[in-house]
Amino acid sequence: MIEIRTMTIEDYDGVYDLWMTIRGFAIRSIDDSRMGVERFLRRNPATSVVAVENGKIVGSILCGHDGRRGCLYHVCVHGDYRMQGIGKSMVVFCMNELKKEEISKVSLIAFTKNDIGNAFWNRIGWTRRLDLNYYDFTLNEANITAFNE
Repeated sequence: MIEIRTMTIEDYDGVYDLWMTIRGFAIRSIDDSRMGVERFLRRNPATSVVAVENGKIVGSILCGHDGRRGCLYHVCVHGDYRMQGIGKSMVVFCMNELKKEEISKVSLIAFTKNDIGNAFWNRIGWTRRLDLNYYDFTLNEANITAFNE
């Protein structure tokens, strides 16, 4: 049976191992390090989630907010566990936690080439925004992004 629960820093190794199984997944050298995830979880202690089966992490979402808008990061389910409702259950968990913190809008970013992810978001009722552009600015060049092949 799959358990859906709040992620803690003790889950990091299992979550990182999961991330390494996801083809095309982007990992940042600083933000996604144990220290970076620990900082994120300290700021957002109740909103991130893992799906666990027999002690193995098979799904995870980093979820947080800035007091105004929630954001989902690194939403993933191990390939062997997809199409079982785990992803949707984790999203619902995050949304319920964000509601408790009085957050009323949530966003996420999905790579355009992520066909599986984009199909998932469309299937569970999320709206793709066509009215804006996404911009970012790198403050720390040492925070290198690597993609899983």
